[in-house]
Amino acid sequence: MKKYRCIICGYIYDPAEGDPDNGVNPGTSFDDIPEDWVCPLCGASKEDFEVVE
Repeated sequence: MKKYRCIICGYIYDPAEGDPDNGVNPGTSFDDIPEDWVCPLCGASKEDFEVVE
């Protein structure tokens, strides 16, 4: 699964780790995260993330 980076603060969402503190279990792909999820560091929306190449 691909990792995604917040273009605002640089936070990397790694599907292998998820974001358990905010209700996203490990193994959850970025596409499967709820639309109302926000960056845990800066509060940016999913629209502000890009694929890490």
